[in-house]
Amino acid sequence: MTKVDIVIKQIREILRKDTRGLTIQELSELTHVSRITAAMALMKLEGASEIDVRIIGNCKLHYLKIKNERG
Repeated sequence: MTKVDIVIKQIREILRKDTRGLTIQELSELTHVSRITAAMALMKLEGASEIDVRIIGNCKLHYLKIKNERG
């Protein structure tokens, strides 16, 4: 398991608990990695459609996608 994979797992857990939306800087501080590593993990999550990104001004807020329980 690579460092980015570990960070992805941590970010999923953080975003599951904190639903207000977090920036790359906040996530990098919470996972104790550089902003570059956090950004790489977020790009992978966004590419896999696991997170939503909302742009407000020059900030990007990241949210875990809510899975629809209806079938």
